Amino acid sequence: MSFSSKVKGEICRYTDLSKAEALAELSAIMKVSGTLAFSGRQISFKITTENPACARLVFTILKDHFTIHSRLMVKRSNSLKKNNIYMVLITEEMGVKELLKETGILREVDGMTTLDYRIDEDLVSDEEKRKAYVRGAFIGGGSISNPEKNYHLELVTHSLEYAEDLRDVINTFGLNSKVIQRKNSYIVYIKEGEQIVDLLNVIGAHSSLLELENIRIMKEMRNNVNRLVNCETANLSKTVNAAVRQVESIKLIQRQIGLARLPKNLREVAELRLSYPDESLKELGEMLDPPVGKSGINHRLRKIEKIADEIRSGQI
Repeated sequence: MSFSSKVKGEICRYTDLSKAEALAELSAIMKVSGTLAFSGRQISFKITTENPACARLVFTILKDHFTIHSRLMVKRSNSLKKNNIYMVLITEEMGVKELLKETGILREVDGMTTLDYRIDEDLVSDEEKRKAYVRGAFIGGGSISNPEKNYHLELVTHSLEYAEDLRDVINTFGLNSKVIQRKNSYIVYIKEGEQIVDLLNVIGAHSSLLELENIRIMKEMRNNVNRLVNCETANLSKTVNAAVRQVESIKLIQRQIGLARLPKNLREVAELRLSYPDESLKELGEMLDPPVGKSGINHRLRKIEKIADEIRSGQI
């Protein structure tokens, strides 16, 4: 089961709604995943989904809050997955016209009935209604990518005006959703993991929220470990390269002029480095009598390398 299906399965179990919340949630589901059909003078409305929990929720809301006994149908998808398609059909005899007006899908203007692609302000007039509306929009057209791979939540709509209104409703919760066009659809999306967590909290998907948070923590831990390992590897590589360079310089001095010509403090360090090429500067310093600090050893080795450079350039 995909992560999106888990989220939808969880929020579709939440049916303890007031009439106002049920209306907001149903309106969003219908606008995102519904189809209006005309047959002569008769109209009907069909809500289509691949998730049986979503179809069951719509059927329950219609029956419990609007006294509409809709027709539930199932058919096999033509896609490669061959999964079931669930359709909730509401006909004129069931009161579809009144429902479409109540949910803000149809509006009468100057005696003419028109489709309304905006979100009715009365449906999102308080926080609980807005939560229900966003939940319905996700049930109808939302998806979340597998958080193990990346963070991406989107809601697919077919109207720019509606997508912009939905974005504005979502952003009243302190989020930063945006709208892009993809072919003939308009996508409201969020890409930040923390904001997706906040949206899951808004729609009431608390179990999914905890699962996503656990994944985020594990990914962050893995990233931190990788950063530390990379840092340690880089530091080790730097130390090894420096030691190789120092040994080469000391051997050059030994061949060309002999270590005996070096000042005593430099000769002691040079001999130690030749004997212990893998030791750190701190460990080399502790071998001297009296001990010398890391910066002191580094200073002496720099002087030795400078002498080697002068030999290479013919100054000595």
